Amino acid sequence: MKSFEEKAQEAIQNPQNMGEMADADSVGTVGSADCGDMMRMWVKYKEKDGKKLIDKASFQAFGCQTALAVASMATEMLKGKTIEEAKELGVEDLSGDLGALPPMKIHCGEMVQDALREALAGGSSEETSTPKGESNTLLNDMNASPEGKKLKIVFE
Repeated sequence: MKSFEEKAQEAIQNPQNMGEMADADSVGTVGSADCGDMMRMWVKYKEKDGKKLIDKASFQAFGCQTALAVASMATEMLKGKTIEEAKELGVEDLSGDLGALPPMKIHCGEMVQDALREALAGGSSEETSTPKGESNTLLNDMNASPEGKKLKIVFE
């Protein structure tokens, strides 16, 4: 049986649904440039049998690798769920095959849950502070801090 670390590493190496979704119906962004953890989730809906269902979801994240793994799992499991069903999903549900998150990583799952709930509430990418002429990316939002601080992202 694989450990949490092995499952998380697999999800990080092959993330599902990572990236911006240009035709999303709603967007949710949570986190703080000050601490370096940010998550954005896009949701696209479809109508089926008179119900509004999640057709697809995608995400971008900076910071915690566990959040990347949870978001990857979550975006796969959201397909076909109603908004109400998706709102009921807890961190344990969104973690999917990863299983229970270690206590020091629960905040990573909560960040995914919060970004999803903001997107389900109809968050809009137009509410973010992207400089004119630049695309609205998570990195641009992280760099748009009130103090004018710029973040440096280091890949190891």
